[in-house]
Amino acid sequence: MIKRTLFLLCLAGTLTASTYAQKNKTKPNIVYILADDLGYGELGSYGQQKIETPHLDELARHGKRFTQHYAYPVCAPSRFGLMTGINSGKAFIRGNHEWGERGDVWSFKAMEENPFLEGQYPIPDSTITIAKVLKTVGYNTALVGKWGLGSPMTAGTPNRQGFDYFYGFICQRQDHTYYGGHLWENETRVPLDNKIVDPDVKFPSDLDPLNEKNYEKYQQNDYAPDFLIKAAINFIGKNKDKPFFLYYASPLPHVSLQAPKKLVDYYHQKFGEEKPFLGGSYFPCRYPRATYAAMITLLDQQIGQLIKKLKDEGVYENTIIMFCADNGTASNAGADPVFFNSNGPFKGEYGWGKGFVREGGIREPFIVSWPGKVKEGSTSDLISSTLDIMPTFCDLLNIKAPAEIDGLSILPTILDKGKQIQHDYLYFEYPEYGGQQAIRIGNWKGVRLNMLKGNDTWTLYDLTTDLKEQNDVAADHPDIVKQMVAISKKEHHTPLIKRFEIPVLEKEKQ
Repeated sequence: MIKRTLFLLCLAGTLTASTYAQKNKTKPNIVYILADDLGYGELGSYGQQKIETPHLDELARHGKRFTQHYAYPVCAPSRFGLMTGINSGKAFIRGNHEWGERGDVWSFKAMEENPFLEGQYPIPDSTITIAKVLKTVGYNTALVGKWGLGSPMTAGTPNRQGFDYFYGFICQRQDHTYYGGHLWENETRVPLDNKIVDPDVKFPSDLDPLNEKNYEKYQQNDYAPDFLIKAAINFIGKNKDKPFFLYYASPLPHVSLQAPKKLVDYYHQKFGEEKPFLGGSYFPCRYPRATYAAMITLLDQQIGQLIKKLKDEGVYENTIIMFCADNGTASNAGADPVFFNSNGPFKGEYGWGKGFVREGGIREPFIVSWPGKVKEGSTSDLISSTLDIMPTFCDLLNIKAPAEIDGLSILPTILDKGKQIQHDYLYFEYPEYGGQQAIRIGNWKGVRLNMLKGNDTWTLYDLTTDLKEQNDVAADHPDIVKQMVAISKKEHHTPLIKRFEIPVLEKEKQ
């Protein structure tokens, strides 16, 4: 904690008066947009054929698409890696820790009555986040959307992790419905005009499941994404005259499947009739495919609104925009990745998307746009990850990145300027869904699954010819497997939170 605090103090102290004397326009605004559970192939610019994403496709035409950019299998640890640049073998948060010791954390009524039941296990106050670093060089910082790295009244709230302004969901469970009881503005609850209903309801057996009117009760008054985009637009307007960092962490298109009727009707007409999703884990939905597509198109429309606001305020030309997602697409609650070919060139069934270290679970669309700086319509196959965002921002602003991070600046690739240092490998460790591990070395990918059952055997895939990870060639390349073993021993550190331990890895460290 002392070391990290000293880093921030030293970083602030090294800034000269001339740095602050620079005109605001010399520092670009930064808008980082993170979708929730979006598959690699769910944007038109990445091959999607059914779902319409015109604004994101336009962003790609005016910027650069990355085709080998990685995140993490699930929400909270993915966001921790993004915020800190630290890989999952060293990270404080390595899985979705709902901190159930507090009480009935899955009851929405209980959470509404007791705010302390909201949120996830909090990250320490000593954590060095992107927001903290950017504040040291004069940025106003905002998070609008989903946090998932703390709970109210702890050190893990966004305002205590470097964000001047926060509006949205502190708790990632809360966004399992888009019609919740409240959002948060900074550390104050903002009530919404909705009844409190747990999402895990089942469609009544005595009602006709094909009658659309029987699903109306699952749509209420205040739809959270409408409030989030307004908060983001307001932040841009209020901070147009100074450099700002907006982290827009949209909950879309995470289930439950709930979207504006106009968009759902559009896709219902486009796709035709379909079977309903009858609930049990998330809210029932009459037209699950149409609704899922509507949620992604709504996300796209909101990004269009952000871009329009930047242009209206005259700051678009001096704003770098990044778009990514936290993990691959889900296969539950009515989501249908096979129908949409959500994972693009990768396998799309359950076990190959969200929650897994397969390509469809961790490789994400990544688009960067900056007028006059990023070559329009360009593409990069650089192997990169969300861990690279922190050092990229530091490189952009000519400040020193924290020493402990595992990411590398990808600014040379973004700007096509200077020499790009490349990763020797990317490391992934995930203690849930059976315990998993993956390592990417060049075009080789090593995978271990079911590690909580004691599996310690590596499988190996050559991604140049096997994007679907079907042909295990480990027996033919023992030298590559040997490298994987060595990297695992180097990168894995015993987690500070015991629930994230994978016994196989602990044994191998001995």
